[in-house]
Amino acid sequence: MARTSTSDSGNVRQRGGSGSSSGNTGGSGSKSTNGLHTSPSEVNFHKMTDTLDQERREREKIVLWRRPLLTLQYFVSESFVLGYNMITRLYQKKLTVVLTLVLLTIAYVLYHTEGPHQKLFQSVEKKFLWSAYWVGLGILSSVGLGTGLHTFILYLGPHIAAVTLAAYECNSVNFPEPPYPNEIKCPDERDTEGMSLWTIMSKVRLEAIMWGAGTAIGELPPYFMARAARLSGVDLEDDEFEEIEELIHEKKRHPEEMSGSRGFMEKAKLSVHNLVQRVGFFGILACASIPNPLFDLAGITCGHFLIPFWTFFGATLIGKAIIKMHIQKLFVIFMFSAHHVEQVVKLIGHIPYLGGPAQKPFQDYMEKQRMKLHHKPGVGGQDDGGGNLLSWCFEKLVLVMVAYFVLSIFNSMAQSYHKRLCKAQRAAFKKIKQ
Repeated sequence: MARTSTSDSGNVRQRGGSGSSSGNTGGSGSKSTNGLHTSPSEVNFHKMTDTLDQERREREKIVLWRRPLLTLQYFVSESFVLGYNMITRLYQKKLTVVLTLVLLTIAYVLYHTEGPHQKLFQSVEKKFLWSAYWVGLGILSSVGLGTGLHTFILYLGPHIAAVTLAAYECNSVNFPEPPYPNEIKCPDERDTEGMSLWTIMSKVRLEAIMWGAGTAIGELPPYFMARAARLSGVDLEDDEFEEIEELIHEKKRHPEEMSGSRGFMEKAKLSVHNLVQRVGFFGILACASIPNPLFDLAGITCGHFLIPFWTFFGATLIGKAIIKMHIQKLFVIFMFSAHHVEQVVKLIGHIPYLGGPAQKPFQDYMEKQRMKLHHKPGVGGQDDGGGNLLSWCFEKLVLVMVAYFVLSIFNSMAQSYHKRLCKAQRAAFKKIKQ
C-alpha cells in the first residue's frame, strides 16, 4: 500500500509541475502527458480508488479455505463489535425496550390463562407462526449475509410444486388441517369441477406473499447503510458502491471507451444505477419485479440519493411480493401441472442409453407421492421407510447449500472486520498528515 501511495505522490508532483508551466493558459488544473487537464480532486480520486482496490483484493483472500485462522479471528472480532453495537443501541432506546418487554409479558400471561380467548389466540398463533416462517425465509434469501440462502428453490418452490401435484391428484385444495401444511392428504370429498390454475394460486397466496415481503425487508440494510452514510457525510465503505462510482467517473471522463471496453456486468450495474436515479418509484418497481441479482445496488443508490423510505420500500414490496411473486408462482404451477410432469417423465425415457434407468426413479417417486396423498392417518399398510433416490439427492443438496451459506456468513463477517481495520488505518494516516 505504501508503494502505491509513493507512486501516486510522484504522479501528483509531476502533474503539479506541468500544471504550473501551463498556468498561462488559465487552466486551474494540471496537465497530464496525454494533453488532458487533470484537477487535483481527480488525482485524489484516483489515489483513493487505487488504495481501495488494493484493499479489496486483499479482502477477497480472507476466506476459510485460504486463510482459516485469520478468517476465524476476524469473524470473532466482528461478532463482538456487532454485539457491542447492538447492546449500545438498545441501551440508548431504553423506553422502547421496556415497553416491548411489558407488552410481551402481558401477551405471555394471556396466552397461558384459560378462558374463551384461547381459541382466538390459537388461531392467531397458527397464522402468525406460518407467516413469520415464510417471511424469515424470504429475509434469508435477500439479506446481505454471505451469499444469501436460495430459499425459493429450497422451500417455497417445492411447497408450491407439492400443492400443485396434490391439487390435480385430489381434484381439490381443501386439504385436511391438520396435517396440512406439514403434510398433504387428499380430502374425503372431491370438487365436482375441474382443478384450475387460479384455485391453486389462491391456496399458496399467503406463503408466496409473505416470502416476497421477506425478500423486500431483506433489501433494507443496503438502503439504510447508504442513507446513514450520506446524511453523516461519511464516505460509503461498500465495494459495490465504490465500483459504481469508478464506472460513473470513467463514463464522464471517457464516454467513448465505455461502450466497448466494459463487460456485461459493469454495463448492467450502470443501467440499474441510472434507471433508479432518473425514474424513481417506477424504476425501483421495474428492478424489483424481475429476478435481479443487482438489486442491492438499487437499494444503495436510493439510500445515497436520499430517496424517501416509503418510495423505496413501497416499490420494492409491490414489485417483489406481488408482481415478481405471481410470475414465479405461475411458472412453478404451470411446470408442475399433472400433464406437464407426465410429459417430462416420458421425455426422459427417450434419452439414448440413460433414458430407462433415469426414468425409473422419477416414476417411483411420483407413484409414492400419489400413495401418500391417499393414505389415511392411523391406517396400516403404508411403508414410509426406504426413501427415494430423488428425495435423498434433494436432502443432500439442501444440506450443501445451507453449509455453504453458513461458511459465506463467516467469510462475509471476517471481510467486514478487515474493512473496519482498513478504514481505521486510513483515518489514522489522514490525522497524522494533518
